[in-house]
Amino acid sequence: MTQLQAKLQEEIARHREVEREVLALRAALVNTRAELTGAEARTRQARYLALHDSLTSLPNRGCFREHLKHALAGVTPPRPGFAVLYLDLDEFKPINDRYGHDAGDELLRITAARLACAVRAEDMMSRLGGDEFACLLADSLNRQQLAHLACKLVDTVSAPVQIGGLALTVRPSIGIAIYPADGASPEVLLRSADTAMYHAKRLHTGYAFFERCTGADPRRTASAGRSGLRYFPGSAVSAIRPD
Repeated sequence: MTQLQAKLQEEIARHREVEREVLALRAALVNTRAELTGAEARTRQARYLALHDSLTSLPNRGCFREHLKHALAGVTPPRPGFAVLYLDLDEFKPINDRYGHDAGDELLRITAARLACAVRAEDMMSRLGGDEFACLLADSLNRQQLAHLACKLVDTVSAPVQIGGLALTVRPSIGIAIYPADGASPEVLLRSADTAMYHAKRLHTGYAFFERCTGADPRRTASAGRSGLRYFPGSAVSAIRPD
């Protein structure tokens, strides 16, 4: 009987040891899962921070270029009207210098929020840096529709902004480049939109189209500063109003 009891106690001890090992393994598994979840969350957070602007939370330049590259790769066949808009705030630096960076940053945050709300959820509005923004449209639009959208963005951004005791007004200049005429790569398309934006800024027209063409009027190309390029300035900004 004593031998049987000893065997029983030995079995009980072995079972308890196995239970402790199982519990230890379960605890280790829980910790491992928690570590993996934390690592995945940190990876997602790191990727989000790498692809988004810290001030406005809009997609940044790298994210925009990545999406533009993917969008161009998926355009089969080429769709006329696939466009990129390049936006810059007129006279932002004097506002920033006069009222300080805090006011300038708040103005950028408000402008970014307005721009994001002015386009559809499927469109991509991003901050490229400084006071420069870009929009990648999800659908093809004709020239009239693009002009309509540019006017809407001009009016949206130009609305007065109240920052503390300051009442500020800032106006954007917008350049529009259309695929494939104005560029078939992210670099060229962005550069075309940027060039058109500077043309709109020089002429104070609100927006301007960029178009690559042949046989353009030399007087017009000379005023644009680039041979072989013709611009279609949005001189009648108030003539096309958003609904």
